[in-house]
Amino acid sequence: MSACAPTRTAHSTHTERTDPPHSPPPAPHRRFRIAGADVSASIAVFLIALPLSLGIALATGAPLQAGLVAAAVGGIVAGWVGGAPLQVSGPAAGLTVVTADLIQRYGWRTTCAITVLAGLAQLGLGCLRVARTALAVSPAIVHGMLAGIGVTIAVAQLHVVLGGTPQSSVLDNLRALPAQLAGLQPAAVAVSALTLTLLLLWPRIPGRVGRLVQKVPAALVAVTGATATAALTGLTLPKVDLPSWSSHALAGLPEGPVLGLMAAVLTTTLVCSVQSLLGAVAVDKLIASRPDLLSARSTRVGRCDLDRELLGQGAANIVSGALGGLPVAGVAVRSSANVQAGAVSRNSTMLHGVFVVVAALLMVPILDLIPLASLAALVMAVGIQMVSLHHIRTVTRHREVLVYAVTTLGVVFLGVLEGVTLGIAVAVAVALHRLARTRITHHEKEGVHHVHVRGQLTFLAVPRLSRILHLLPQATHVVVELDGSFMDHAAYEALQDWQKTHTARGGSVELTGRRSGTGLDTGTDAEADTDADTGAGVGSRSSTSTVGTGTGTGTATGTGTGEGGSTAPPALGPAHAGEVPIADCRCRPWTPWRNHQCEVPRKTTQTPQPPTTTTPTPAPAPAPLKAQPTESTDAARPAEAAEAPGTAQRRETTESTESAKPGEPGQPTQQGRQRQPDQQGQEGQPGAFVEPSGHQLVRGISAFQRNTAPLVRGELARLAREGQRPTQLFLTCADSRLVTSMITSSGPGDLFVVRNVGNLVPPPGEKSGDDSVAAAIEYAVDVLKVRSITVCGHSGCGAMQALIDAEPGRARTPLQRWLRHGVPSLERMADDGRPSARLAGRAPVDAVEQLCLTNVVQQLEHLRAHESVTRALRSGALELHGLYFHVGEAQTYLLTEAAAGDGELFGHVGEADVPA
Repeated sequence: MSACAPTRTAHSTHTERTDPPHSPPPAPHRRFRIAGADVSASIAVFLIALPLSLGIALATGAPLQAGLVAAAVGGIVAGWVGGAPLQVSGPAAGLTVVTADLIQRYGWRTTCAITVLAGLAQLGLGCLRVARTALAVSPAIVHGMLAGIGVTIAVAQLHVVLGGTPQSSVLDNLRALPAQLAGLQPAAVAVSALTLTLLLLWPRIPGRVGRLVQKVPAALVAVTGATATAALTGLTLPKVDLPSWSSHALAGLPEGPVLGLMAAVLTTTLVCSVQSLLGAVAVDKLIASRPDLLSARSTRVGRCDLDRELLGQGAANIVSGALGGLPVAGVAVRSSANVQAGAVSRNSTMLHGVFVVVAALLMVPILDLIPLASLAALVMAVGIQMVSLHHIRTVTRHREVLVYAVTTLGVVFLGVLEGVTLGIAVAVAVALHRLARTRITHHEKEGVHHVHVRGQLTFLAVPRLSRILHLLPQATHVVVELDGSFMDHAAYEALQDWQKTHTARGGSVELTGRRSGTGLDTGTDAEADTDADTGAGVGSRSSTSTVGTGTGTGTATGTGTGEGGSTAPPALGPAHAGEVPIADCRCRPWTPWRNHQCEVPRKTTQTPQPPTTTTPTPAPAPAPLKAQPTESTDAARPAEAAEAPGTAQRRETTESTESAKPGEPGQPTQQGRQRQPDQQGQEGQPGAFVEPSGHQLVRGISAFQRNTAPLVRGELARLAREGQRPTQLFLTCADSRLVTSMITSSGPGDLFVVRNVGNLVPPPGEKSGDDSVAAAIEYAVDVLKVRSITVCGHSGCGAMQALIDAEPGRARTPLQRWLRHGVPSLERMADDGRPSARLAGRAPVDAVEQLCLTNVVQQLEHLRAHESVTRALRSGALELHGLYFHVGEAQTYLLTEAAAGDGELFGHVGEADVPA
């Protein structure tokens, strides 16, 4: 034994700490830390919440401290317990009308008790996990409710703005408005006007100064400016009066009729829950526009848990009501400010509540200087903003303006619960009307009878449909267009029976429609399948079913849901007598290549495996690298060849993942990966080969001809007749991962695409011996008259990496001679006198990404130097755009020409940036 090794006697007094066997090691002690982004975001939210909380308390007629209590409890309790980490809760404008009515009817202490009971009800709903049922409420009802509340708030606070006192209802406020206008108070009007002016103009300050000052919330600036002006000018106005906390009223036992109290609890629960849950969903969409919160490195913010959020809101309402605060709900204004300010965890929400507590205890003398007219003007502006023109346009586009209008008027003149109930009733009536209303028209054109069915095809429309179909002449060609998304069983059978009869008498039927799955079958199997299904399914692509004369056995199709279980025809086009009818065709543009590098069909990569036994078997001899016929080949399985591409791929993927699991004998350890011949372990593995590239090419072309060509043949025929008329020149890199039609959602004839290594634009006059890019630019601008040119770079660009790694003095290969056009981008990035190109929300991860961004800006400058581009830009017929596509995030960033000289910022392009 080594002399340095310590010895231990059998009777050592040292006691060893033993852990149970197989127990995990103790977790390391984690120190509580608050990110700097959360601190700054919490300050921004606090500055918005403070004046709004006081204003909402003033609008409800509650003690002003109640607004501060609700803001603090909403931030701390709901922020800690809730399931939406970045949603900020507190007194909401949407609860103003409900709370004001409760205070006037039952008093303040009973209102606090109702808030506690509503919180208990929310806890019960959260435990039942019914939070997502609130999302079933029509958006038109929610927007109408908020609009009605906004109108009520604005009309009531208008009296305070004019120096008076609001009445109890909207009608009373409207009746008293003429007298109020006759006796308005100039001082109150002046302070209110100043508040509204600052509130509206502060976010619109232009330039660099505007971006700096807009970091201070407009609400805080408006109230502070009005307060300072009133104090300096010595105006005599009613001001905030925060009494001592020792006299603050807490919740008491509810007093009043039981049915009235139950209705009040139900109303408060409904409004608080719906507004909070919809706000949590909206916060999820805001988070989706911030790549830093979606990256793998950020694990603090995930998708919101609606049931947990309902529990958090219930707990906050219990605490707020018990402490004498207003009802609590998620607030859209504060939540959006929290996300936009850069918050990364729920600590910002909780910290803002702590700041409210500090302000309520230490800033009472300052808060007492705020004029009530200024708070009223602030709340009136919030109420007006709740009547959103965007929401009105949305419900009009979806033909739900009646639901919106009835809900709004019901909330204004009857109350929140009554208005929402009316809205739900009207929404149900409108849905039933749409379901029962079906228009069926018939006309003849060039000997072909066209029957057009608009709307949902239910049993209510079967008599009219049957009457029109049976009046059609026999032995004629009929086209039935189903322009709807639903067909019930009765309509399906009626249409199928008529189809069989018409084809048996020498006619032919073609079924078309915007929805897939509307095809009908004439075979006996179809009848058996329809017993299990209630009607034709809903799909997303056009479908065609052509049935010729004669009989034949069809395959049961057309009754699925558009997601699988259906078969595509072996050939597309009009079917003749005796052929199998074409049931439907589904085209999913991106399914054929999705994960194709990870999951290759078994029929091209695997050979049949021998049965697994317990006796070890010797490794087989190395197999030649060529395709082997298997039981899954097209010749052996014609039914698979006839399947839709998405369905076939899904089944092949399922077979390969379920029948060959890692670790099982006789199975590969990595499923679906293409193994190269030089990989370790290649020898001795049957079926370990790579499909020849020629086979991949032919297989892809065959899939196009079979599934996609019939759907685009008409559009391509039109383009062939009229010629190409693209609106954009899209210049991008030759990288195989950049699919221009995918990231721009474009189709044939939309883009004039130029691709090269590094998306480079050689300046005019370069003696490179290659004028292909300049020729394409001239042709696109002068001949095709494109209206925009886009230069698109991408992450992980090999050309930019080669520019950085280039060593001077090396042999000038063709690639190096071409990449010299990217040297100006390298010099631009190294120039400290120029602002660097950057991404919104984060800095470039490395020098390669920085060069990719800079290269886009530099190539735009090269574009402007071309004579044709300069001429078109001068006349206003052309605009330039810079684009950056992050491959790993599938995220696009846009640099417009106007922003190119101002910091060169690539802005994040989100789902909601452009209206649908």
